[in-house]
Amino acid sequence: MDYATVALFALAPTIFEFTGTYATVCYVLAAGYLVVTLLTAFPMGAIKMIPFPVHGGFELVSGPIMLASPWLFGFANDNLVARNFFVAMGIVFLLVWMITDWHAQTQTNARGSLMTDHNR
Repeated sequence: MDYATVALFALAPTIFEFTGTYATVCYVLAAGYLVVTLLTAFPMGAIKMIPFPVHGGFELVSGPIMLASPWLFGFANDNLVARNFFVAMGIVFLLVWMITDWHAQTQTNARGSLMTDHNR
């Protein structure tokens, strides 16, 4: 799901015809979320430096910020598609945070591969 979120942020400017600041924000979010995902200690993470609960904390903070960003950054009435996109993504982040077991037990199998027991 995390890599799909990265792809959605990266493709949003093309899909929704975002330009300028809206496109830049989407690209920055895609890159940042990709880095966090690659560094998270879960099965799809590549380097596994960020504990899974910390990744959850990022999502918990990101959700409300995305949800409020159209009003915080003054584009709620300028671009309704951008407003709706960021509000929807904020809601998705909060829903994912609520349904994920961020404190799932994590262990290593006999070959040294990370195994987790959570909703991702």
